[in-house]
Amino acid sequence: MTSTPQTPSGSGTPSAPGPAGLGLPTGGYRSLSLWHDTIAADGTDPLVPRAPLDGDTDADVCIVGAGYTGLWTAYYLLAAQPQLRVVVVDAQIAGFGASGRNGGWCSALFPVSTSGLARRYGRDQALALRRAMNGTVAEVGRVARAEGIDCHFRQGGTVRLARTQVQLHRAQEEADDDARFDHVDGVELLSAQRARELVGATGVLGGTFTTHCARIHPARLARGLAAAVERRGARIVERTRATSIEPGRVVTDHGTVRAPLVVRATEAWTATLPGTGRDLIPVYSLMVATEPLPATFWDQAGLTRGETFSDFRNLIVYGQRTADDRLAFGGRGAPYHLGSRIEPDFDRDRRVFSGLREAVTELFPGLAGHAFTHAWGGPLGITRDWHAAVGLDRSTGLAWAGGYVGDGVGTTNLAGRTLADLLLQQDSELVRLPWVDHRSPRWEPEPLRWIGVNAGLTGMTLADAEERLTRRPSLVARALAPLLGH
Repeated sequence: MTSTPQTPSGSGTPSAPGPAGLGLPTGGYRSLSLWHDTIAADGTDPLVPRAPLDGDTDADVCIVGAGYTGLWTAYYLLAAQPQLRVVVVDAQIAGFGASGRNGGWCSALFPVSTSGLARRYGRDQALALRRAMNGTVAEVGRVARAEGIDCHFRQGGTVRLARTQVQLHRAQEEADDDARFDHVDGVELLSAQRARELVGATGVLGGTFTTHCARIHPARLARGLAAAVERRGARIVERTRATSIEPGRVVTDHGTVRAPLVVRATEAWTATLPGTGRDLIPVYSLMVATEPLPATFWDQAGLTRGETFSDFRNLIVYGQRTADDRLAFGGRGAPYHLGSRIEPDFDRDRRVFSGLREAVTELFPGLAGHAFTHAWGGPLGITRDWHAAVGLDRSTGLAWAGGYVGDGVGTTNLAGRTLADLLLQQDSELVRLPWVDHRSPRWEPEPLRWIGVNAGLTGMTLADAEERLTRRPSLVARALAPLLGH
């Protein structure tokens, strides 16, 4: 078995590099992920940067960040009011961050559990947010079809496997919890046979299934959405670093955008901006992907309907069968870096890549002899209470969204629609959802947060080892659960 953890295979000549010091890995934009590599390789998108800002300018709305949050916000603003002057500013290119590098799950997952939402906001508000999240999956598919974005959208749902008795108990608890909330998420408890029919992994004892997830090609969605936003009249300026976000203006290294309404849509990179260094922290999630696999492998592995998959271990893993028959698999486990630093080298951790290859091969032994061709990663944003939020301070005109904890493909769409209604002062059901104007506490100063976050990551790894040894639910995981929004 071979692997190339530093640069995707078939990269050829790298696409145009970004400006120095903005976190671009060696090899250019194409080397960011499997997703960037394949859209460049098949001619879908050469990843050539748009022009930077060319001096001071005025706008009605300035959005900082050309990832999903910023692009969805621009899209729905212009759908509602096509005459708006919308400027989107990005330090690199559209889809450079987590929006272009994620696991390709357009899911209804929210970082706070339904039970956690109900404890905080009450049952009705919790159900309202869950129903809104479930609806985002179909909405993303609708826009993709309407705008001609071939992002390989296929709503095959999510299978979550139970491979130990402890995990099987957690699967039952998930189904029971959904039943207590009127089956809002439609969680189906799977028998061992049914789970194996959907995902032919080893040691499967059962699992759960929900329809509220679609497999996508994330870079195709991000880049296609950027083009759709431009067609509707937005101006996207790339390779333009925002150095300050202030009421009425965004200061960049290429000039100032003056606008009465400013949206911060920077997710993990929020930690690098003045004044918000402790609002969110960047935590890394890494992935590996195989070469296209033959039909003989998939006859055993399943995933025939575009399902995404995970399991009930404590340290998160996630995977999908791509449209070109690769197995893409990712997980947490990379360390948090002191001072919320974000560097290109952090995207590539050989130890984590090795662990991911071992984990997915243990799930699917038929991978033996097949090459792993891509390995990549990137930061996602986490708030102190693991609670995503969206909001607008009308006194300053500053709006924000983020803290998706890795579940942002669907949540960003809901954020974009909600931000558009807030900015346009529309009294909709969206602006009354309980995550609107939620304020998370700030993270502790260093080195306390470095110690705490890495202790938590280590704890979840230890929790899985504890369960393998004791065959009982982990005491470590139970202790950490309140800190993770559960």
